[in-house]
Amino acid sequence: MAQMQFRFSNYTFTLSWTGLLVLLICVPLFIKLGLWQYRKAELKQEIQASYDSAQDNEALNLPSKLDRPDEWKYKKIKIKGHYESKYQILLDNQVEDSRAGFHVLTPLKIDGRNDYVLVNRGWIAGGSTHTDIPAIVTPEDTVEIVGLGWVPSKKVFTLEDKSEHKQWHQVWQHMDMERYQKSVPISVLPVVIKLDAKSNAGGFVRNWQLPAEKIATNMGYAYQWFGFAIASILIFLYTGVSKNKKST
Repeated sequence: MAQMQFRFSNYTFTLSWTGLLVLLICVPLFIKLGLWQYRKAELKQEIQASYDSAQDNEALNLPSKLDRPDEWKYKKIKIKGHYESKYQILLDNQVEDSRAGFHVLTPLKIDGRNDYVLVNRGWIAGGSTHTDIPAIVTPEDTVEIVGLGWVPSKKVFTLEDKSEHKQWHQVWQHMDMERYQKSVPISVLPVVIKLDAKSNAGGFVRNWQLPAEKIATNMGYAYQWFGFAIASILIFLYTGVSKNKKST
């Protein structure tokens, strides 16, 4: 492919069309990836701000109807009721301290109401084999639940056979609220409460991961991609510049 040369005093810049084409592809791509990571960090900062605000406020009671469940994300919630372990599910592939296990989600019948809310009681270790279901002790008396609101994502990729959804399974690969509401004969609110780590309402290991723990990682990736974009430009310029030979 043809090249073009530009002379500047004692230096010549040789424009390689191949190098320019690579540059025009790589730089926008690196910038796009950097902005993507930067926006992820911004979103997590907003979530962290909501979480911090919730810690300073009084716990809220759940209304009987949630028209906008997303507004309850990371809100502190307090409610009384008793667990209904019959419709309890276990979320598979949950790791704690390099050990595989499950998150225990148990529906709680809210006192004085006919509706239920799922409570994520935390992590328990799996059995000696993956098919072994661990024994789970559930309080039978009325308990007071305090925790953070969580709304399961509707955008989940899964290889599960949907035909199996017609049958009741205790172990689930991911939390699908719509599927759960259709699978049980009880009225379940579209929000999950992650039980507070200090609560004694029948919880297990609750080292909930907060957004702040990943903000620095996303920012680091953003700066890395921006750095690649700058480095690509500098390399393109450096490899194209040569010093003119002095004529004798």
